[in-house]
Amino acid sequence: MKDIEALNLPAFQFKIEQHGDDFFIFDSIRKKNIVLTPEEWVRQNFIEFMCQVHQYPKELMSVEKGLKVLTLQKRSDILVYNRQGVPWLLVECKAPQVKLNEDTIYQALHYHIKLKVKFIIITNGLEHYCLKINETDYEFIENLPQFV
Repeated sequence: MKDIEALNLPAFQFKIEQHGDDFFIFDSIRKKNIVLTPEEWVRQNFIEFMCQVHQYPKELMSVEKGLKVLTLQKRSDILVYNRQGVPWLLVECKAPQVKLNEDTIYQALHYHIKLKVKFIIITNGLEHYCLKINETDYEFIENLPQFV
């Protein structure tokens, strides 16, 4: 099987299949097999972390949702809606070898222009940063917010 990097998250069970030289992981949100890239490995593990450990409801999540930010077409990695259907939390996933820095934070904040979420999480599976968005700035918080 393809080398899958251990992440700084609990271990979860996944349905992984091989077709030719490619490996696929079943995405329980999109309900289909997705090519297993390092970033997808992080995304799928973080989805399970939010759902299994923090009880975020899968039915209020979207993955790789298209959005237009200013004049650019973008995709949000994981978007969690509140119970009223309003975007509430955005997760930006990077491959484990990608260092998290100001650029990755600014990329996620750029999506906030359109989404107006209350929380942003940036993760490469090894490091995780959670930001609470205030009216004029943001602050780092220690843990994922509790879904209510």
